[in-house]
Amino acid sequence: MAQQPLLSLPEFQSVSTGTLVVKEPLNFWAGARVKPKDTNNSEPVYEPATGRVLCDMIPCGEEEVDEAIKSAHSAYLKWSKLSGMERARIMLEAARIIRERRDEIARAEVTNNGKSITEAQVDIDVAWQCIEYYAGIAPTLSGQHIQLPGGSFAYTRREPLGVCVGIGAWNYPFQIAAWKSAPAMACGNAMVFKPSPMTPVTAVMLAEIYKEAGVPDGLFNVVQGGAETGGLLCHHPMVAKVSFTGSVPTGKKVMEMAAKGVKQVTLELGGKSPLIIFKDCELENAIKGALMANFLTQGEVCCNGTRVFVQREIMPQFLEEVVKRTKAIPVGDPMCEETRMSALISKPHMEKVLGFIKQAREQGAKVLCGGEQFLPNDPKLKDGYFVSPCVLDNCRDDMTCVKEEIFGPVMSVLSFDTEEEVLQRANNTTFGLASGVFTRDIARAHRVAANLQAGTCYINNYNVGPVEVPFGGYKMSGFGRENGQVTIEYYSQLKTVVVEMGDVESIF
Repeated sequence: MAQQPLLSLPEFQSVSTGTLVVKEPLNFWAGARVKPKDTNNSEPVYEPATGRVLCDMIPCGEEEVDEAIKSAHSAYLKWSKLSGMERARIMLEAARIIRERRDEIARAEVTNNGKSITEAQVDIDVAWQCIEYYAGIAPTLSGQHIQLPGGSFAYTRREPLGVCVGIGAWNYPFQIAAWKSAPAMACGNAMVFKPSPMTPVTAVMLAEIYKEAGVPDGLFNVVQGGAETGGLLCHHPMVAKVSFTGSVPTGKKVMEMAAKGVKQVTLELGGKSPLIIFKDCELENAIKGALMANFLTQGEVCCNGTRVFVQREIMPQFLEEVVKRTKAIPVGDPMCEETRMSALISKPHMEKVLGFIKQAREQGAKVLCGGEQFLPNDPKLKDGYFVSPCVLDNCRDDMTCVKEEIFGPVMSVLSFDTEEEVLQRANNTTFGLASGVFTRDIARAHRVAANLQAGTCYINNYNVGPVEVPFGGYKMSGFGRENGQVTIEYYSQLKTVVVEMGDVESIF
């Protein structure tokens, strides 16, 4: 008897804060959810807004990882033989299903991740748009013809890699699964995806949607687990590539493990991105940009512009307005349409963020607002992991809050005088994921963008990420790209074929 997809089960039909309990197995390969073999190492997964147990995460061992990868390889052999047009049709159907079930998926994402329903709906939209975009690219994949002397010629073929591994982060669980799987599948690959152990639910929904759309069983598989399961995936001899999103220390380990098998790697790591606001900016837009650069997903965004450099002349007006608007951000139940900020991912992470704020105070920063554990009025949220959004003034470049990634709702504001000075300070970091500049001076905008050492620079906006645009970092923020046409190069390999039309010339 065929399994019912998670989204069609009664408990997923009308999810609200504090109601969902997931009892179904959350591994998925060979076209079905798979019961774990060993439940001894199970870990509770908590709903961030309530602090209650949502489900158990049971990590996959060596035998299960091997099964998932072999399932992927079997599907790859079928999928890679399809034309780009045939792959595109199936991917477009997956995008259509996601678009149709956007609200149900978004509610599950909110329950597992803690972000507001408004943001989660955007995440699901981005996911189907990404799949749709790469479906459009799949039929266009082609090589090059090179004419050689005497009528001989060469041509290149763009071929898939095989089985790719995706390792996702907990801040955008469904969206990252789509970002990694869509270009991989467009190129003819299969994928084994490991979600964060803190957000194991929605990647399984994506796997079921791909199956419903018509991909071969095993083309997109989900294995649950933490570092040990990730290590098994990185070391497996049948894996051709690993795409990882997460922290710098874990990224280094992934790269080291993949190097032993000479596997291709894409790393999308952390950031401590600068946002530079010049006195000639449109101040209203700069303030909106600073709020978007710091408080999306409770500040749990790798490319957030958390070092806000404001030219000294406009610092008083900027701070006054930013603090006023930060205090007005509605914090609470993530399922409520009016909520704009909800709970952090876990209790330990909440405590870590609060520790950063305490340390900032001790080092001389001034807390202008927020920075405390927040207790919503709703009794069902009393054990949730809420922190009030925080603005820090009187910051210096050598402070921990300015140098290290906090990954919480904390904006550090610094003053500057000259363009030359602020560029030097902005680039004085080991990270290089994103950056931003607000100015009306078009020459300055492009000059600053050219000199900022980061994979993305936003001019007069922040945290906009169309799927057509490549995303990735410089320096310790990683390498390789997600989204955009260039990502095809990271999920395919080039074969050169040389055709001799005459006689062989030999020196022997």
